[in-house]
Amino acid sequence: MKNRITWLLLGLAVLAVGSAALAETPEQFDKRIAWWREARFGMFIHWGPVSLKGTEIGWSRDGMGTEVYDNLYKQFNPVKFNADEWVSIAKAAGMKYIVLTSRHHDGFSLWDTKVSDYNIMNSPFKRDVVKELSTACKKQGIVYGSYYSICDWRHPLYPVGNETKVKGKPHADMDKFNQFVKDQLAEQIKNYQLGLVWFDGEWEAPWTHERAVDLNDFLRKLRPDIIINNRIDKGRHGMAGNTKEGFLGDFDTPEQRVGGFNMDRPWETCMTIGTQWSWKPNDRIKSLEQCMQTLILTAGGDGNLLFNVGPMSTGEIEPDQVARLKEMGAWLTKYGESVYGTRGGPWKPSKDIASTRKGNVVYLHILRWTGDSVTLHNIPRKITGSSLLTGGKVEVKQTEQGVVITVPARARQKIDTLVKLELDGSAMDLAPVTLNP
Repeated sequence: MKNRITWLLLGLAVLAVGSAALAETPEQFDKRIAWWREARFGMFIHWGPVSLKGTEIGWSRDGMGTEVYDNLYKQFNPVKFNADEWVSIAKAAGMKYIVLTSRHHDGFSLWDTKVSDYNIMNSPFKRDVVKELSTACKKQGIVYGSYYSICDWRHPLYPVGNETKVKGKPHADMDKFNQFVKDQLAEQIKNYQLGLVWFDGEWEAPWTHERAVDLNDFLRKLRPDIIINNRIDKGRHGMAGNTKEGFLGDFDTPEQRVGGFNMDRPWETCMTIGTQWSWKPNDRIKSLEQCMQTLILTAGGDGNLLFNVGPMSTGEIEPDQVARLKEMGAWLTKYGESVYGTRGGPWKPSKDIASTRKGNVVYLHILRWTGDSVTLHNIPRKITGSSLLTGGKVEVKQTEQGVVITVPARARQKIDTLVKLELDGSAMDLAPVTLNP
């Protein structure tokens, strides 16, 4: 009920500023975002000419110098790029959708855009990356989405010239730039069947809530079922990513951190597999334990994980990253029922324990053991059955005081000791509770 009231109020607030295209019921919203919620796990890809240098995409334009950075595309020829291979890697990892940086803050476009010459077709590569990747996604049953930066530090119409130094351009015109943004996004929606637009760069002063409403309406009219993140508007609370009431966005976007438990508003953690968004030589890759526990804690908080890789300048995803992703996929092949299509709870997650639920089943993910057993708050459903999905025996005792889970030391797993609990009724209508009594 709280979720429905929240979305009804948000819909009324948006209508007040004239956004009729967003007037949908809570049931319509739930239907539109259902595939995304069920997917739980997607691949983020940060890539462009900057991979020639191994520095951060967009942000290194300042330190490198605009003359050098802006001309990297003239050397960009990733001849080993294979869209089918990228999608196959995502599938092997258990990912259900892909989001590519079609245009980052640096303004370089990875598709055959007709409204800018600063694009992949004018590089030595001369191939439409977005077209090839979106086609491969469709062929392999993966939803394709585009990351699109609202700010464009290179474009002469965009008022901000560089993130730290130049704060004005003589020919800046936000109305014309706004039309440029619409034209580029219309190309992608019409030609590449976008399922999702992942905006960024909304924090700078030239972008306003009013422009966000206008752009949102424009996109919804082109494709009513498209999913749009909260960075289209000005309501994001920094890297925590949650959205102020009355601002647009289908989901929140915590960055480089797992979001807090929230069943009232959809959210998605975006995080790097290494330490940098774009490719970095000799980068430190997260361990399998870190990767899997990040995904599990995210699902336990009722969120999605958009996990980032940075392909090399050759067009290949680095072998160490591929190996780690395939290890994640192997785990999900065995235990994916506890992640895909679930909702978070009923126990709110801690750093040691998370829970997910589906139908009359609760999956208890014990990530770290601090004793011989785990004691949880009781729930108003009788536990009628239990099993240890990761192998071995589990003992479950339920009393009015709590639920005690005991697993022998030899059966405990380093990544996740996964307990399946069957209830005498639906787990979906249980109010979330804290873990410990």
